[in-house]
Amino acid sequence: MFKLRRLSDQPILAPIPAHPWERAAVFNCAVTMYQDKIHMIYRAADRDFSVLRQAQPEAALQFSSSFGLAVSEDGLSFKREAEPIYVGEGPQEAWGVEDPRLSKIGETFYMVYTAFGGRSWDDHRIALASSQDLRTWQRHGVLLDEPNKDGALLEEKVNGRYLLFHRRVPHIWSAVSADLRSWHDHKIIMETIPGGWESLKIGIAGPPLRIRQGYLMIYHAVDGRRTYRLGAALLDGEDPTKVVRRLPEPILEPELEWERQGHVPNVVFSCGQVVKDGFLYVYYGAADQVIGVAGIELDEIVF
Repeated sequence: MFKLRRLSDQPILAPIPAHPWERAAVFNCAVTMYQDKIHMIYRAADRDFSVLRQAQPEAALQFSSSFGLAVSEDGLSFKREAEPIYVGEGPQEAWGVEDPRLSKIGETFYMVYTAFGGRSWDDHRIALASSQDLRTWQRHGVLLDEPNKDGALLEEKVNGRYLLFHRRVPHIWSAVSADLRSWHDHKIIMETIPGGWESLKIGIAGPPLRIRQGYLMIYHAVDGRRTYRLGAALLDGEDPTKVVRRLPEPILEPELEWERQGHVPNVVFSCGQVVKDGFLYVYYGAADQVIGVAGIELDEIVF
């Protein structure tokens, strides 16, 4: 059993009112190492999410999400780009792009993200883009043409195939592909547990990370009161679609005021983690408004 500890009692990134594209919220973020620095791609929003209280999306209350880029040498202090590096294009991204996850496979960075069209609340699709430098991106379009979220690619091929984790409500699923276009062998790898902190739905955080025991998979879980917490599971080192163990208690949950109060209260939600100098940094969106960071030494992760 282990838990993450907060590395700051204040958000490490917050909205910038002078930047229209990120004036309302900066939250769910992907992270990776590049040129010996931590690079973060974060979701930003231009207005609040009051429209979420409506039965269907309403144009008068529309928000737009885009991705910003921030870079850090120490994992705590980030320098941000003044303009977004990735914005929505076309009808499927009419309300923007959300919740990126980054995977480096070979020399290429792959970003799996949610494309939200806003024609209904189910109008969200997993999409893919790739880059060599995290700034210039090639779009590859929708991966799964179905309502789906929380997609991430394993940073290694398994039996010569790409492995995708995704979420068909309410469980975590996997699928495989030889070409990143056609996906096969969809199956549930982890289910919700009735009656507790992971009863309503679960979804992957960042791509599973190889550790000495197998793969560490951090995931978010939602209970009946819609509180979002982070959990951890150990995946088999030879077959990452098999869950070896699942911790019975969350490793991080909303406790601080800025995690409990915001656009969406009582939320800690991660899309990525990174290892630097033997330490695991886990970045998370808090209350869908700001970004926090927690972590743990790698050798303290025990299942």
